Amino acid sequence: MTDVATIPPWLTIIGIGEDGVDGLAPAAREALSGADSLFGGQRHLDLVPAREGQERIVWPSPLSDALPWIAGRRGRPTCVLASGDPFWYGIGATLAHEVPAAEMMVHPAPSAFSLAAARMGWPLQTTRCLSAHGRALERVRPWLQPGARLLVLSWDGTTAAALAELLCADGFGGSTMTVLEHLGGGAEHRIEATAATWDRPRTADLNTIAIACEAASGARVLSATAGRPDALFEHDGQITKREVRAVTLAQLAPRRGETLWDVGAGSGAVGIEWMLADAHNHTVAVEPDPERAQRVQANARACGVPDLACVNGRAPEALAGLPRPDAVFVGGGLTTAGLLTACHEALPSGGRLVANSVTVEGDAVLADAVARWGGELTRLAVSRSEPLGGFHGWQPLRPVTIWTLVRP
Repeated sequence: MTDVATIPPWLTIIGIGEDGVDGLAPAAREALSGADSLFGGQRHLDLVPAREGQERIVWPSPLSDALPWIAGRRGRPTCVLASGDPFWYGIGATLAHEVPAAEMMVHPAPSAFSLAAARMGWPLQTTRCLSAHGRALERVRPWLQPGARLLVLSWDGTTAAALAELLCADGFGGSTMTVLEHLGGGAEHRIEATAATWDRPRTADLNTIAIACEAASGARVLSATAGRPDALFEHDGQITKREVRAVTLAQLAPRRGETLWDVGAGSGAVGIEWMLADAHNHTVAVEPDPERAQRVQANARACGVPDLACVNGRAPEALAGLPRPDAVFVGGGLTTAGLLTACHEALPSGGRLVANSVTVEGDAVLADAVARWGGELTRLAVSRSEPLGGFHGWQPLRPVTIWTLVRP
């Protein structure tokens, strides 16, 4: 156990709602009145009466430009205003990277999620809370499940119309959308309709959207496990088939917050399913063919992981400068000189390397890899039933050799 030398708390982060200063606890009001400097968005600053001698600073764009300004006030009483709970999709996490927790005092207010759940009568622990504020709207797709309840923080007044369009496109047009405007303030208001009947191009900019999901027959529903249908992905035949993909993902063993290199990505299916395994996972897909690279990104958006990064280049040269991976999948280009060596050297201890082969030449490369580094070889043969006259017969797919290595 060690004692950490620090100075007394000088930075106060205050969560403020639409009810302004009246909704703050006495300790938060005291910190607010005693601060030399007050940072916040213009909307938040407008909720606080001006005090003579107090410096008021509106967030710049980008907001990161303000971090040195705040750090430069270390030791002086400084306040930051935030929406609701600063540590739930708020400024708190950003500031915590710059200022030790022991030097901060935080006064959270009820979050927009808490207020929305209270208005809807939904248990918050069973409701999926998401944000479209500064984030791609496609991120909601993995959570569109029959009977699911979602709360979505909006980007602005156009979010509801865009979300209704997405819901309809994915077969969730019957879902009930409730837009909750100005939660907790005097202008609080709600608008309700199904996604299919939504006809308002704009709502108030400050809003949270509650969605009671209802899936039509044939709706695009993403399952929770790997090995999703091949038809879910646009491809030109270069795709790891679902049965093989399920085994491949099991061997890659995704863990929370990890990064995958998907080398020779083809359709991007393996990298996409890696990201679907956990919302905090990352994939860097490497694909030399420009059309396939574009297809990888389109598939990622369609499957709700728009943050997948795709590098249009040929490995191993294209691997230079990429974020260090926790796992690597080689689905194409296996016989390229130096590729497996580059992938192996990039991995940390405990990193996983999985490579698939459907050719004799690829199998030879994998046999050599086992001789050099060890690992396990698995041979997977899959057959699917297909019509055969008036009956059905078994149509075999190409056998696949899978090499799996956990780096010591």
